[in-house]
Amino acid sequence: MASTILPSTIFVFFTFLLATEIVYSQSFIGINYGQVADNLPPPSATAKLLQSTSIEKVRLYGADPAIIKALANTGIGIVIGAANGDIPALAADPNFAKNWVNANVAPFHPASKIILITVGNEVITSNQDNLMNQLVPAIQNIQNALNSMSLGDIKVSTVHSMAVLRQSEPPSSGMFHPNYMTVLKELLEFNNATGSPFTINPYPYFAYRSDPRPETLAFCLFQPNAGRLDTNTNIKYMNMFDAQVDAIRSALNSMGFKNVEIVVAETGWPYKGDNDEVGSSLENAKAFNGNLIAHLRSMVGTPLMPGKSVDTYLFALYDEDLKPGPGSERAFGLFKPDLTMAYDVGLSKNGQSTPTSPKTTPVTTPSSPANNPSTKSPTSPKPKAGGGSWCLPKGGVSDAQLQANLDYACGRGLDCSAIQPGGACFEPNTIASHAAYAMNLFFQNGGRDPWTCDFSQSATLSSNNPSYNGCNYPGGST
Repeated sequence: MASTILPSTIFVFFTFLLATEIVYSQSFIGINYGQVADNLPPPSATAKLLQSTSIEKVRLYGADPAIIKALANTGIGIVIGAANGDIPALAADPNFAKNWVNANVAPFHPASKIILITVGNEVITSNQDNLMNQLVPAIQNIQNALNSMSLGDIKVSTVHSMAVLRQSEPPSSGMFHPNYMTVLKELLEFNNATGSPFTINPYPYFAYRSDPRPETLAFCLFQPNAGRLDTNTNIKYMNMFDAQVDAIRSALNSMGFKNVEIVVAETGWPYKGDNDEVGSSLENAKAFNGNLIAHLRSMVGTPLMPGKSVDTYLFALYDEDLKPGPGSERAFGLFKPDLTMAYDVGLSKNGQSTPTSPKTTPVTTPSSPANNPSTKSPTSPKPKAGGGSWCLPKGGVSDAQLQANLDYACGRGLDCSAIQPGGACFEPNTIASHAAYAMNLFFQNGGRDPWTCDFSQSATLSSNNPSYNGCNYPGGST
């Protein structure tokens, strides 16, 4: 007698196939690949490492050709970035935008699968009106350049901090800050017309630091908790990530942009930090990242966007040992420079705790500077502000370290136009001069906290005003 396959058996079989496909094809899981470090493995080794995981997208903060080439023919989606300092030129000159695309996109795509260009990082919330108002013209010029070269399938957007919201609790009341509404409306019209995403950096870690209660920690780590009720919708939120993303969804909906997709450009949790950094521990980092990945894989979505997972880029692939600031800034990496896992959150395709990629000797590149001075340990005493009003490089610091400092400071949303061609501080056109200006700008905008004048122990506070001719360094009494 012929056997009969029951419909329920077919359903179970296809459910199994779907689950298997989700495990090995997780387009919603990406990772940030920062390079403010001097000990990173070569891009070719990193490409092999990524292929051994279920990570399918990588976000770069610039457009490093070595990395873009290494990811060719891997199928891994690549996000590249235009720096904040490029925004004025991109906005003012369509030819500059076309040259940027010709240099950073055209030689590599489609062998290297570039899927998104982010113009600037957290520009709108940087309190720099001039840069903010040039953002959308810069984005439009990049898009026009792509279209003219038949590369219009690549999307263009920018990345926002959660400070773009004036209100986020409860999530249904999410509202953008009125100071940014004019630029946001113009940007969202562009997003809507081109199908590009609204990209955001939600960090439950920082939410916990501002409210370090045990119940808040459980809520942030996707652990069992009582939940938080949104009384407007009667929805009970069980984790901070969903609440933060849905607050953005509500803000977009309230402006009439229900079709604009959200992408999480950064989220993560440090596995260690300074003594006063509450919550930064290996246990918490593993819980957050592991539970976030499981949440994304469940495809349950958020209460306001059910049944799908928002594209989410974990922060970060590696630690960046040249980053300034508190110890946690250098402790977000999921992998070590020797390509082993810092801790296992279930990203490996083969289920092993360590990837199968061979260990390699780290190399240095222009964006991964050599000659690194000793970095600050998490238990180092806080530097004293003394009478210093300006933050400047120490004597004898290498150009590589200065370049890393320059890239970091100007990549934080600061207005570095003064050291761009034609700017008041462009001359002398040296790394040392430009880094000095940028490092001081970072310090002044950081509330003159002595920690922000550390730069891996390559900076010092000075009471001597370094301004010269028409170049004025911001400063004041500490």
